[in-house]
Amino acid sequence: MVSVTVKYQVTIPKEVREDLNIHQGDKVVFIKNREGKWVLMTVKELTDKMVEASEDIEETIIESKKGFKKGSKRSLESLTRKIN
Repeated sequence: MVSVTVKYQVTIPKEVREDLNIHQGDKVVFIKNREGKWVLMTVKELTDKMVEASEDIEETIIESKKGFKKGSKRSLESLTRKIN
C-alpha cells in the first residue's frame, strides 16, 4: 500500500517497479483498458504495444493500393469498352 502526498505523488513499490521494468527517469502513463480499469505502463511499453498493434496496417495499405489499382484498371477497361 502507498500513500498519496499533498502533491498527489506516490512512490512505486520496488516489487511493482521490477515487475513493470520501471527505472529512474522513465516516463509512465496511466491507460484505461476496455474493462474500465487503469493500467500503469512505461511510455516505451505503450509505444511497443502500439507498434505491435499496427504491424498489419502497412500490409493492409499495400493490399488496399493493389486492390485499388486492380479495381481502377477494371473500371477504366470497362469504360473504354463502352466508349468503343
